[in-house]
Amino acid sequence: MSQASLLRDTLPDMSQHNHRHNGGFHGQGYMPRFSSRLEESPEENPLQESRGGPSHLNHHAGHDAEGFDLARAALEEMHAAGFRPEFGDGVDAQMAEIERLAAQVGVSQGELGSRAAVLDLRALGWSSIDNDLSMDLDQIEVAERVAGGIRLRVAIGDVASLVTLDSPIDQHARAQTQTIYTAVKNFPMLPLALSTGLSSLNEAGDRQAIVMTFTVGPDGETSDESVSVALVRNRAQLAYSRVGPWLERAAAGVQDHDGMSLRSDSARMHSADASLSDPSGSSQGAGLGANWLVEQLRLQDEAAQALHAARVKRGALEFHRAEADPVVMDGRVISVHEVIQNRAMNLIEDLMVAANGVMARALRKGGRSGLQRVVKVPERWDRIVALAAEHGTRLPAGPDSVALNSFLQEQRETDSLHYPDLAVAVIKLMGPGEYMLMRADDDPTGHFGLAARDYTHSTAPNRRFPDLVTQRILHAMMRSEPAPYRDDDLAAIAAHCNVADSTLRKIERRMQKRVAAVAMAGRIGEVFNGVVTGKSDKGVFVRVIHPPFEGRVIQGEDGLDVGDKVTVKLLHTDPARAFIDFAKVGMRSVNRSPRG
Repeated sequence: MSQASLLRDTLPDMSQHNHRHNGGFHGQGYMPRFSSRLEESPEENPLQESRGGPSHLNHHAGHDAEGFDLARAALEEMHAAGFRPEFGDGVDAQMAEIERLAAQVGVSQGELGSRAAVLDLRALGWSSIDNDLSMDLDQIEVAERVAGGIRLRVAIGDVASLVTLDSPIDQHARAQTQTIYTAVKNFPMLPLALSTGLSSLNEAGDRQAIVMTFTVGPDGETSDESVSVALVRNRAQLAYSRVGPWLERAAAGVQDHDGMSLRSDSARMHSADASLSDPSGSSQGAGLGANWLVEQLRLQDEAAQALHAARVKRGALEFHRAEADPVVMDGRVISVHEVIQNRAMNLIEDLMVAANGVMARALRKGGRSGLQRVVKVPERWDRIVALAAEHGTRLPAGPDSVALNSFLQEQRETDSLHYPDLAVAVIKLMGPGEYMLMRADDDPTGHFGLAARDYTHSTAPNRRFPDLVTQRILHAMMRSEPAPYRDDDLAAIAAHCNVADSTLRKIERRMQKRVAAVAMAGRIGEVFNGVVTGKSDKGVFVRVIHPPFEGRVIQGEDGLDVGDKVTVKLLHTDPARAFIDFAKVGMRSVNRSPRG
């Protein structure tokens, strides 16, 4: 799951997905990096960095993009920032013991590790939607129509039942805080035997999971919320790239019952679950019926549309922003292209936002402290008001997310060329998402961008440490045991994860620049249309529209300002220093009419 590094909450758990779809990149699992549509704000223009001073990567083939080792650069970035992505002593032995116990106990026989009573929900029509090559599946979903609306169940792989507190794997996860995606190399938080195996909700596999259940009414509000532990079976591992267009066609009235065609590339590496190809659903004793998957997707989409409309009514912000993605062939980056949010991504986003709210409220009702994920009311609201005024719109003097979202959507519809840059500016002014201690009797800080009062991270335990922490707190609550973490422990975890988030975002941005520098090295001398996105004492920066990449104007930059439409010639790229240099060729007309 990806508008990746921007709202690491709004796209809650699509957040951090290694989305290498078109280029044939085979990474270590690949998840929608949505923790991004609204929450994570880059602190600075990605290319507004000093050009003086040596780079710690200068020993790479600095000016030779053809021979530049991007994977090595990613590892060096990690080490330079103080991360140790290599698994340390004790991890292999612990993994071997986990595999031995899993084989001995057998998840299909019920509990793992003396957990709370486990329901058996394997007969339901569970499915997942993720990227084509994803192998670390955190969540699956199932829906049914009931009196009062649509009942949804969101199942999350029960990592806490496999990884014990303070064990070698847990210590590594706590230090790294998350799986890290650096465009060309991924650094998993958990051993792949876990994140793509025993704790991944893979198609046709029985797994223990944490299940958030809730009913979505016609008005998009949730009721009848509960959290349980259950055995589940993913019957259809689907891909965003296929389900998104299918949902659009379905919304337009096109009938298509070929559920098999929606499976992901990684799912097609093995035989499909029998219930997908058996129209009667009689195999496995499921009794799901003909076209069960098609009906599931329609129900889930209907519920997601209602949830989304209700969130927007409450003031949730919608950022529609494409993300640059490398095209890799035969191990070489050859270009970059845009990844656009589609309806399937939005579906998962809305279901995960709702599920995270259910978990947060369950812990509060159970009297347990936890980690809340927040985006505070913007301290720089006055600058957002001024930015809107520059575009002819008057916003209220006090923070008002409904008015802000209305302004953003109007700009997207009337000035689509400049909208991406406006969205980035607003996200910067919003401030980054962060983790905070949440005591049961505290008034929640809330998530301004999602218009959510109760919100935590719980739906991605294979790749985010706070989600694993949340699972441990839940297990202790359900067994009426003492909390596994004291409040000061949770506060320390929150602070550590916040620092790591900031550092890792910078690593991701630097690697994105290096990837673009490698990809565009063969196009020196070409002329591109672009928009000026930054101007400071560090230089003037331009975003090229097609293909999407950014660089600095080093010739003819005088007189340029943010928002100017220009044509630029690509002069030079240097992946070691993450430099892309342009010369201004000409200006294109700018027409802005004030809107009140």
